[in-house]
Amino acid sequence: MRDLKYIAAYLVPVSAMAGLYLQGIWSWFTLALVFGILPVVELFTTQSTQNVAESEEADRSKRLLFDVLLYLNAPLLFVITGWYLYTIAFQTPSWLEVIGLTLGTGIVVGANGINVAHELGHRSQRSEQWLAQLMLLPALYQHFFIEHNRGHHKNVATDADPASAVKGEWVFVFWFRSIAGGWVNAWRLEQERLEKTGKKVVSLENGMIRYCLFQTIWLAGIYGFMGWKGFIGALAVALVGVLLLETVNYIEHYGLRRTMLASGRPEPVSPQHSWNSNHELGRIFLYELTRHSDHHYKATRKYQILRHMDESPQLPFGYPTSIVLSLLPPLWFRVMDKKLG
Repeated sequence: MRDLKYIAAYLVPVSAMAGLYLQGIWSWFTLALVFGILPVVELFTTQSTQNVAESEEADRSKRLLFDVLLYLNAPLLFVITGWYLYTIAFQTPSWLEVIGLTLGTGIVVGANGINVAHELGHRSQRSEQWLAQLMLLPALYQHFFIEHNRGHHKNVATDADPASAVKGEWVFVFWFRSIAGGWVNAWRLEQERLEKTGKKVVSLENGMIRYCLFQTIWLAGIYGFMGWKGFIGALAVALVGVLLLETVNYIEHYGLRRTMLASGRPEPVSPQHSWNSNHELGRIFLYELTRHSDHHYKATRKYQILRHMDESPQLPFGYPTSIVLSLLPPLWFRVMDKKLG
């Protein structure tokens, strides 16, 4: 039964579909669930530091159920995005309903799109990597596949990583720095890769050029079928999804820095360079992303076997609560800067 707990993660897309179907006050259901109900419930639920026994890890890693639970997010992501775009393009919801539906769909794009794509993007199978890139399309953030895997994991907790927030940095400032820095780094990484292999940088061999082409076709298709309302809606839900991702980036590495060695290189990445959270609800709804220290320690570990590590710094709250807190910088600094020392 413990394996089935991840089904609860589907409450997010289900809440978004309920909002699209019922509208009215239900348009805000997903936002209320993720940043209202979950943080409150999380305050009264326990944490768990229990890990899967090493003897069970190999078998648990091979269970198809855990992969299927991820794959099913792909059709849900595109159905919900398409439903939202149709609703705002061809129906007549009020502005309050449009805002609520945009935030709800954007949360799905971030939590069930980008987050699941992040997990699949670390897999070795080409089909799963392809699916990861496809699921980044509604967020218009396919370059994340390059920058996160080849940039962030190498440079995490250093000044070279735009996705690692420094102590005292406001999340709103971090958004701009991380988004712009990640985009620039992805272009640079592709250029370096192609130059090393003797291939042309300005060609379809360049993943960044392909992503720009795919995302342009995506937006052009939406504009062609759904007009300017659908086009603006597509941009809006992508922005919400990206800001959700970047806020998660912010809380995952806030204020943590690797020591620079005499050689000029940073010390190896350790569990001490990511904030960890063992709050059960956040773990379930984000497919164990909250056990982030182990993810950075060994990125190929599947979500169902990620471990609590005693040496990793622990967030005082789960991810939903931490995200809300980060949007109130004075309170965030008051809580987190004390933990940094």
